[in-house]
Amino acid sequence: MQHDDAKERQESSLIGRLFSLEVALFLMGVASLVYGLMNHIESNIFFGILIIPGVFILHRVKKKDWKAHWAELEEQKRRQEEREEERKRGGN
Repeated sequence: MQHDDAKERQESSLIGRLFSLEVALFLMGVASLVYGLMNHIESNIFFGILIIPGVFILHRVKKKDWKAHWAELEEQKRRQEEREEERKRGGN
């Protein structure tokens, strides 16, 4: 039987995603919401409603490539400075 490193890495990645912080937070939000609805506890309902969309926002923020984002902002700033420099030279 062959040992497949790629398959093992893929399986560990799947297990890691299943037990990630986002999944734990999502399950906590669902549990809080369900518990609050069953027992008519407004604070649990509130926190459940707050946590569930927060997990999706957290996932989206973590997924974003921040290095590319900051590089893009620096490039925009550099181009704007070049335009201002040309405008100053053209105005004299």
